Amino acid sequence: MTFYRRNLPHLQRDYKPHFITFVTKFRQELPDWARDITFGCCLHDHGIRYSLHVAVVMPDHVHLILTPLIDQDRRLVVSLIEIMRAIKGASARSINQRLRLHGAIWQEESFDHVLRSSENLDAKIDYILQNPVRAGLVQDWQMYPWVWRRPAANPYAPPESRPA
Repeated sequence: MTFYRRNLPHLQRDYKPHFITFVTKFRQELPDWARDITFGCCLHDHGIRYSLHVAVVMPDHVHLILTPLIDQDRRLVVSLIEIMRAIKGASARSINQRLRLHGAIWQEESFDHVLRSSENLDAKIDYILQNPVRAGLVQDWQMYPWVWRRPAANPYAPPESRPA
C-alpha cells in the first residue's frame, strides 16, 4: 500500500482496481481530435503498466478504472503517480504540439480511490459507461466514440489468460 499527499490524499492498494478522474485545466472542453489523442493515451499502456477495466473521455474530464500491474524489471507495482504522469503528460504534449502551444492541459491533481468489491467495481463501471448518456451526448453509451470497456471474461480464469 502506498500513500502520498499533494492537495488531495492519494492511497494506492496493490492488486486492487482504482477509480480515477482527471479534469482539464479551467474545465475547458476538448475538441474531438484532442479527445482522440487522450483516448489513445489512456489505452496505450493497458496490459503493460496497468490493466484497464473501462475508460471514457468526456469533453472536459476523463474517468478510468484500472489496476496497476507489476513492472517486471523493477519488481514493483507501477505507481499511480507514474501511470497518471504518462497518460496526462503524453496527451498534453500531443495536444500542445498540434496547437503549437505550451502549458497545462490538465489540472495537476487527479481524484482517485480504491474499489473494494466486485459489486462496487460493476457499479462504477456502469457509472462510467453511462456518463456520456447522463451528459446528453448520446442515447446509448455504445454510440459514444471515446468509451472503452474491457470485454467480459471468465472471472475465474487466471489474469494472464483473460483477454485484454
